Amino acid sequence: MILKHPFVTEKATMMLEGESKLQFIVTRDATKQDIKRELESAFEQEVANVRTMMTMKGEKKAIVTFTDAKAAEEILSRLGIM
Repeated sequence: MILKHPFVTEKATMMLEGESKLQFIVTRDATKQDIKRELESAFEQEVANVRTMMTMKGEKKAIVTFTDAKAAEEILSRLGIM
């Protein structure tokens, strides 16, 4: 499993509301293509863009943009976060 869990902070929530982007903590060896493939199969939403970065704690974080503007909110509500 590549996706560990959604990354929900105040900044991540602002990105969700303003730009419809979600953040996930992923395994360190996951590629952008792996992350895109897993998200599309798990949530049946088309991914437009994936950006990755390492956090200060040494975890890999993926910032995901979906083609459908409402997809991010729908996914978080399905996960029971919003």
